[in-house]
Amino acid sequence: MERTYRVIVAKPGLDGHDRGAKTITRALRDHGFEVIYTGLHQTPEQIAEAALQEDADAVGLSLLSGAHNTLFPRVVAELAARGLEDVLVFGGGVIPDADVRVLKAQGIAEIFQPGASLRAISGWLEQTLDERSHADA
Repeated sequence: MERTYRVIVAKPGLDGHDRGAKTITRALRDHGFEVIYTGLHQTPEQIAEAALQEDADAVGLSLLSGAHNTLFPRVVAELAARGLEDVLVFGGGVIPDADVRVLKAQGIAEIFQPGASLRAISGWLEQTLDERSHADA
């Protein structure tokens, strides 16, 4: 890892299941990331504000409620409204393949579906942020 990256992990909307978010938070910390978990029931505005306040490099969204097509793009829009277009946004949850394509077209860098390994997620995030860091240099 080029440097210690800061990652916000958030649960947007009314989804009350946070076991996966807590698991990915722990895995990313173990991999060397600095991770801030915002907790349950966050609005897109709260998530973007946390990213701003914490100077985050990335935001990871976890959602099981089915509202991903609404909430994930709203988080991207709220980040943009704060001048944070460079913050990498990725997500996870039970998200159909057709929706994955739509979300990627709307600015979500990657979607991790059930069965994705913690090692693969951590490795992807490290590689993607390192590549961005090189591009900015």
